[in-house]
Amino acid sequence: MNLEIIFNQFPVLSSAELVLNKIEESHLDELFGIYSNDKVFEYCGIIPKHNKAAVSNMIGHFERDYGKRSRIKWGIFAAGDETRLLGIIEACEFNQKVNMVTIGYFLAEAEWGKGIASHAVEILVDFLFKQADINRIQGEVMLLNEPSKQVLLKNGFMKEGMLRQAALWSGKGVVDLEIYSILQEDYIAVRQ
Repeated sequence: MNLEIIFNQFPVLSSAELVLNKIEESHLDELFGIYSNDKVFEYCGIIPKHNKAAVSNMIGHFERDYGKRSRIKWGIFAAGDETRLLGIIEACEFNQKVNMVTIGYFLAEAEWGKGIASHAVEILVDFLFKQADINRIQGEVMLLNEPSKQVLLKNGFMKEGMLRQAALWSGKGVVDLEIYSILQEDYIAVRQ
């Protein structure tokens, strides 16, 4: 695991369609639009925020977590238009002993169903395997969150099973989660 490539300087990731970049104060309106939408967090362990000042403070929390090397959140932007935030993707729970990381993502409701989450995950997985030399990437999904499961399956993740009453998620209580993962060897095998 090469954490320096992640935490030495904020990595900007891109493809022809999307850019994953730092979320700045200038993105506050879109960030508030995402975090204040109850539908966006229906299947997430995040409580929606209906106070713009609280969402503004979160931008500082993103920076703090990055500085502590515990989590990195990228804003998802259309290539050529990094003024409009489409969603957020993150890597967290870096386990150096096992060389594993957990990812999560969510989009503004207006961007659902356009393939944006799938493509953002593709960009992130490529970076984590090829540059950060991670061995295992996993995602935890609430049982009813079919769209998120499809994003992971489309990117080569395998469903490993269900973790029964295994996590305490804010606003949801103790929940069952399905766990999906992809190993670096799986990723390489598919791309040869």
